[in-house]
Amino acid sequence: MIGVDELLERLSPLGAVTSRRFFGGHGIYWDGLIFGILHDERLYLKVDEQSQPDYVARGMGPFRPDERQTLKSYYEVPPDVLDDPEALLSWAEEAIRAAQATAEGPGR
Repeated sequence: MIGVDELLERLSPLGAVTSRRFFGGHGIYWDGLIFGILHDERLYLKVDEQSQPDYVARGMGPFRPDERQTLKSYYEVPPDVLDDPEALLSWAEEAIRAAQATAEGPGR
């Protein structure tokens, strides 16, 4: 579990990481591109076909802001990753890559 200020501090080596209110929590942005969601002190990062298996293999699930809604493109970060500064940066970089690939779209 982590708060927005602590998260932004841990992600500061990535450069311009900011947050905005989002789904009752905070969207986490890098250079204006959303790559994470902080909700109820839990961090969810952007996934794609390449990165999602790492989350699933560790038993982590997708972001569910309520019972009727699930965002399958954001998965919860495992607690051990959240507690390891180097691992957190690595997983965040992978989420930024996934967000960039999604923003570019197929064939671009």
